[in-house]
Amino acid sequence: MFDNLSNKLERAFKLLKGQGKITEINVSETIKEIRKALLDADVNYKVAKQFTDTVKEKALGQNVLTAISPGQLMVKITQQELTNLMGGETADIKLIRNPTIILMSGLQGSGKTTFSGKLANYLKTKRGKKPLLVACDIYRPAAIQQLQVLGAQIGVDVYADPENKDAVSIAKRAIQHAKDNGNTVVIIDTAGRLAIDEAMMNEIAAVKKAVEPDEILFVVDAMTGQDAVNTAKAFNDVLDFDGVVLTKLDGDTRGGAALSIKSVVNKPIKFVGTGEKMDALDVFHPSRMADRILGMGDVVTFVERAEEQFNVEAARKLQKKIAKNQFSFNDFLDQLQQIKKMGNIKDLVGMIPGVGKALKDVDIDDNAFVSIESIISSMTPAERENPELLNGKRRDRIAKGSGRTSQDVNRLIKQFEDTRKMMKMMNNKQDMAKLMSQMKNMPGMK
Repeated sequence: MFDNLSNKLERAFKLLKGQGKITEINVSETIKEIRKALLDADVNYKVAKQFTDTVKEKALGQNVLTAISPGQLMVKITQQELTNLMGGETADIKLIRNPTIILMSGLQGSGKTTFSGKLANYLKTKRGKKPLLVACDIYRPAAIQQLQVLGAQIGVDVYADPENKDAVSIAKRAIQHAKDNGNTVVIIDTAGRLAIDEAMMNEIAAVKKAVEPDEILFVVDAMTGQDAVNTAKAFNDVLDFDGVVLTKLDGDTRGGAALSIKSVVNKPIKFVGTGEKMDALDVFHPSRMADRILGMGDVVTFVERAEEQFNVEAARKLQKKIAKNQFSFNDFLDQLQQIKKMGNIKDLVGMIPGVGKALKDVDIDDNAFVSIESIISSMTPAERENPELLNGKRRDRIAKGSGRTSQDVNRLIKQFEDTRKMMKMMNNKQDMAKLMSQMKNMPGMK
């Protein structure tokens, strides 16, 4: 996500590296490269020009402090303007009555139905709501079935009337069904087309008029770049929607839609989809996204995702086991599962300042833990709890059972033992002090 844009912006800022002060000449060169980077990312030309003109004006009006370099100042100004470009403040979804009615819109293939399921899951698990999904896509084959499968997957009711071909009628009946059954949010998944046409726009406009939604969300595939912005404008002219959802942001997107859409339609981005799983949904924070584009990471989102998987009681028990040197392969496997639940591994790495940039050319396979899981799964319950039992014969059996080599098994056990020693040392204040003392005496640490 945004990798190409981030790399080009980094090269643009390097033009100011080593410069003693900001001048018209060196700023102009940097601004030229920033504008090229934005255009290459498929950002709207007028938006890119206005953005770089603002950055240049602010940069030339600044006095560079002795504690900050021109390059650092330019990064700071660009970060602020990127944040403003994407909306400035985080825009929340409106949940103002029971039931709150949310109308979904967008082209076919944008991920509208999948997002409807993700939103229902988000509102249920994180906002304490009781959502109802409504299947109003009466044209696309298997659209109703897809929504029903998603609903079953997340434990959310789905209202469908396959024999009814009137979207307005289905939506109105669904709202009455929600009132009768205590649903606090109604999410209406409408029909899309491969391209904008009059029939689709008339139908969704009729649904809007009939149900008077509290929130209208426009779902767009981030990988379509500038076309996404043009589509958003067409939908907004008809629906006057409240916010934008960018899906497939984990794909090979250049970022043009995320950077242009707010300026063109003056509507905030509210959510971003970052994968196929039902929990792969993030509230959009402009400042955090600006940080990530500039290679600064996104520690806040990283911590929030970690906290979602964090169990206080389980952590307390784990700490006791570490103190007694009883950390086992079962505990190790539990920690891996929690990391996997946090999301795409490469996406997580990109949230850690400096790490994403350092590993930008490294291919991080999202299935990197599969070999570890297969090896641990091939151990007996006794072996997982007592790694000391793992002699040569047992290791050979585990290698055969997991489809890995003996070297793979030995390497994992060695890494596990090193991890266990380090965790025990960090848990013991005296050992930790000893470790710090040893580190101070290492070459280059004085």
